This record gives sequence, structure tokens and C-alpha cells, in this order.
Amino acid sequence: MNARYARKTRRGVVAAAIASVALLVAGCGAEEKPPTDKPTSTTVAPPKGGASTQGSQAAEEPTETLAVLKGKDGVELDVTAAERDAGGFLTVKGALKNTSSRSIALPGQIRGDETEVMKHGNSLGGATLIDAAGKKRYYVLRDTDGRPLTTTGLDILPAGETVAVFLQFPAPPASTTEVSFQLPTFEPATLKLS
Repeated sequence: MNARYARKTRRGVVAAAIASVALLVAGCGAEEKPPTDKPTSTTVAPPKGGASTQGSQAAEEPTETLAVLKGKDGVELDVTAAERDAGGFLTVKGALKNTSSRSIALPGQIRGDETEVMKHGNSLGGATLIDAAGKKRYYVLRDTDGRPLTTTGLDILPAGETVAVFLQFPAPPASTTEVSFQLPTFEPATLKLS
């Protein structure tokens, strides 16, 4: 009785497998020719002015440097923008450069010493803006999880490398036209606000 039951079960499994394969084969061959109303190629022609032209124009446009902060071992921070936006924020943009001939491990002090910021890795979270006229210090903003609103993942900067960076602060009052920008282990610099 067990042998007969096993044979029936095997026949059922084999029949189900054959039916599955038949459906799969039938589904794969359903559309042999692509429809004529769809394009056969997925390449898209670049817009007028092409990406290479735009790239060369962007490279030719000089970026004004507002300040250069010199750090340890040949690391520099070139600040290229300090712009207010309508949301009440001030965004500082620039480039972190290794001008030395060897790879540099960026110091942990640049992330600051706040526990919430430190647990999210190396960043520029230790930066501050000082409004001398208003007698206020502004810290890099944090999100609800404590991550700083700045470039993160800054560990080792290879020789000659440049990394684009940003930092976001609460905006000082409109009457404040310049602030002192400070980043641990770097020289401070004065920034004119736009």
C-alpha cells in the first residue's frame, strides 16, 4: 500500500512540474517581435549643447574663493560660498584639499566633541560661525537623529585630492554681513555673507 501511494504522489509531482515548465515556455515565447510603436533603442541623444560642452563651461567659470583655512599637515579648506536661503539657513560650501605629497588621516577633532555627532563618524560637525556684532555662536545643524548637516565620511584624504564639502548653519540676522568661521585644527577665517 505504501509503494502504491508513493507512485501516485510522484506522478502528481511530475505532472505539476511539467505543467509549470509548459506555462513558463509558453509565456516566454508570447511576444517574438517587438511592437513597432516602441523604440528599439534605449540610447538618448544628448541635448543641444551636450554634456561635454556644459562640463567645459563649468570648468572655465572661475569660482571665487572667500577664504582659505589652513590646517595641519598640508590640509586646506577653501570656502567658495556662504549663502543664506529663504528657509532661514546659511550654507557654507567649499573644497577640502590635501596639498601634501602623502595621504592624510583627517583629525577627529573636526567633527566636534558632542556625543550625538561623534557616533555618526568623521564629519565637519565641529565647525562654528561667530557673529561678533550679535555676540552669538552658531553650530552646524543636526537632523532628528543627531547627524550633522554637513559632509560626512571624511577619514583619509589621499595626496593631491580635493573633496567638495558643505556645512549648514542657522542663518544669522540679515543685519549680520560677516562672521568668523572656525573649524577645529584649522586657522579661523572671516566670511562675507551673501
